[in-house]
Amino acid sequence: MRLVLPLLALSLSASLVGGPALAKDLCSVPQAEWRPVEDLTAELTAQGWEVANVKVEDGCYEVYAHDASGKRVEVFFDPKTFEQVGSDD
Repeated sequence: MRLVLPLLALSLSASLVGGPALAKDLCSVPQAEWRPVEDLTAELTAQGWEVANVKVEDGCYEVYAHDASGKRVEVFFDPKTFEQVGSDD
């Protein structure tokens, strides 16, 4: 038990320190190369998504929507390729 608590504390502190750095690494495209957010919205809508909001977070497009199956999602997309690069699931 004495070993478990320090390991847990170390694990939590590492995730707090490492988390923000990892989010910034998801999308590192120069803004001049970004495609319009309207194109992403149109592409997702054509796939059956209901997009509620799109914002920029750490260089990615962060989409709040219901996917084609109706599930509420929060997904990060590369602003140049529209490749899904992460989610808040």
